[in-house]
This record gives sequence, C-alpha cells and structure tokens, in this order.
Amino acid sequence: MAEPPAAAGSQALPATPNARRSAREPGRRLHGAIANMLGSAILAGEHAPGDTLSGEVAFSEALDVSRNAYREAIQVLAAKGLVESRPKTGTKVLPRHRWNLLDPVVLGWAFSGQPDLRLIRSLFELRAVIEPAAARMAAERRDKADIKAMKDALTGMRRHTLATEAGRAADRDFHDAILQATRNDALVTLSASIGAAVAWTTQFKQRRRALPRNPVPDHARVYDAIVAQDPDAAETAMRELVVLALEDTQQAVEVEAAAARAGTD
Repeated sequence: MAEPPAAAGSQALPATPNARRSAREPGRRLHGAIANMLGSAILAGEHAPGDTLSGEVAFSEALDVSRNAYREAIQVLAAKGLVESRPKTGTKVLPRHRWNLLDPVVLGWAFSGQPDLRLIRSLFELRAVIEPAAARMAAERRDKADIKAMKDALTGMRRHTLATEAGRAADRDFHDAILQATRNDALVTLSASIGAAVAWTTQFKQRRRALPRNPVPDHARVYDAIVAQDPDAAETAMRELVVLALEDTQQAVEVEAAAARAGTD
C-alpha cells in the first residue's frame, strides 16, 4: 500500500545523530528503541494529540531503520493508547484521555523528560485515593508473611537508601506488600502502576539534587501502624507520606524549571 502523504500538522522526526543512536541503541530490540523514542516524544508534548506522525518510509529513511521495525514500534504505541493508524490517513496521536497513563512503560516515557504538572498531580491524587485506604485494609487483614515482606522492604530501603536502584526497588516492594495485604484482588492489580509511579517520581526528585529529606521514617510509621493493627493510624500515616512525597516532587519540578530557564538565558 502506498504511504499516505504528510497531512497538515504532520510531525517529522529529525534525522540527527542522537536520534539515530537512540533508535539503534545496542543491546535493545530495534522496535523497542523506536517505540521508546516516539513514546517519550509524545509524552513530552513534541507530538500533540491530533498530530500525524511521519510515515514509515520517511521515518525509516530519516533514521536508517527498517520499515518493519517502525511498524512494530507503532503497534506498541497503539497498544498503550497513544496512537491510532488508519489507511490513507496515517498514524495520529490520540487524545490524552485515551493514553494508558498507568502503564509502567508509559510512565517511564513521561519521566524520561520533563513530566508535566498535570500528570504529577494526577498520579499523586490517585495515590491519595488508593494508598491510605489500602493501608487501612492492610492493618486489618495482614498476616505474618505480609509483615515480613514489609519489614524486608523497609530494611532494604534503609540499607541502600532511595538514591540507589536497589533502594527504590525495595520502596516498590514496600508499597506492593501493602496492596497485597489488603486481600483485595482489584487493588492488587494496581500494584505495578502504583509501584512505577512511586519509583519514577522518586528517581525524578533526585535528577538535579539529593532528596531534600529522608522519606524512610514516613514508611516506618506506616509499617508500625500496620503491625499494631491500627487502621486509623495506618491510614493517617500513609496519607501524610503521600502528601510529603508530593511536596518533594513539586520542589523538584521547580528546580528542573529553574535549570531549564538558566539553560536558555
């Protein structure tokens, strides 16, 4: 089938050396690297909803990649609700409400650049709805295995600190253990999304500077309340944890914005 002509608003990707290296990053499947590059650009606002992406021929020639790799990358983006491809009209970026923003991969794309405040607010509002209630349930329903999982995760956070990948993995494990302890299958399905939101925001907060404070004691208070089977205290401690994490993230956004302004002066 002939490639559709570029439509008004069509967004072409620059054939720069950096772009080529990104698309052909060694050790990664090529279509995955292309999906990563396009997904990050969409989440960064470089391609707005309604924009038509470059066709496979133009893209393949610009970045010196195969048309098949491009098609597979578009399939990845379509599966995550970011784009839709149709004959004759090409591949268009879908409206934001169609994006699967809770997909851990999509969150990774969002935080690979400068995440927008709307997304950050949405993630923390979700956490504020889900996690305090989950902590309350966990305090009521946890068993010895749950307590051990939380304790091990907390120990890992203290040992490695959240400045390391091992520490952030332990942080994810802590939040996952709480959701598991609710014995609520619907809540447990959110574990990967909540964990990704926690990990990416924690990593983002340290891009320009060290964490402004140690958040491990906030987690310890949640743990202590769950161990004590105190639902009210567990819910309150988790709510405070989320609020403080949002404040830290907002500060990081301000630091990023100041750095960006300084770079353009």
